Amino acid sequence: MSTYLLVHGAWHSGQCWERVVPLLASAGHRVLTPSLTGYGEKAHLLGPEVGLDTHVDDIVGLITEEDLTEVVLVGHSYAGLVISSAANQVPDRIAHLVYLDAMVPADGESAADVMPVTKSVIDLAVKSASGWRVPPLPELPPPAGLFGVTDPADVAWLRTMLSDQPVRCLQQPVRLDNPAVNTIPRTHIHCTVGKPEGIDQRPVPAVQPNGTPAQVWELETGHDCMITMPAELTELLLKLG
Repeated sequence: MSTYLLVHGAWHSGQCWERVVPLLASAGHRVLTPSLTGYGEKAHLLGPEVGLDTHVDDIVGLITEEDLTEVVLVGHSYAGLVISSAANQVPDRIAHLVYLDAMVPADGESAADVMPVTKSVIDLAVKSASGWRVPPLPELPPPAGLFGVTDPADVAWLRTMLSDQPVRCLQQPVRLDNPAVNTIPRTHIHCTVGKPEGIDQRPVPAVQPNGTPAQVWELETGHDCMITMPAELTELLLKLG
């Protein structure tokens, strides 16, 4: 049995994994899908002080409190930053890092460094009435949809779990200064349909930090593949457990 810790991206909540959890669990694995501070059941904790470091503490705290080991740590989108810094703190507990259509940072980088289009979002938030709220991205015509979701029923469901993002999440840097984190195997899963203009992923280096060849898989669907292709995503994740 493996332990899958699935970390949602910006604006979402742990509920977004609802269709994946029973598929992994039916294969005999333990699955955890926490909502980060400010989202889902923790939406009341949303505030300007919440940042990337807060979310890293959420994940490291869960791993240590539950005494999790051999974790397959999956980060979607923004959570690529979260899982990177979390693994830096507890590398001995992580069996595999999965970057699911995610930001993949280097040490000291923020979301704005990894994805420069984020800088305009930060500027808008700072100049807004609140000074810190980043609202969810708007729904676009298909195939982009709402985070790659185009089915009307799924879009309506997704809207129920979206919250504003604190701007500090996009400003604080990732810490990858523990050499042990480089030994953890990585897998990258890219969603290939409907990316909005300016949302570009960095090319994955041919060699992983641990010296092994890069492992990159693709899903022919939109960004929120856990909603649009849960079975196909689960099939890929099960190869790692």
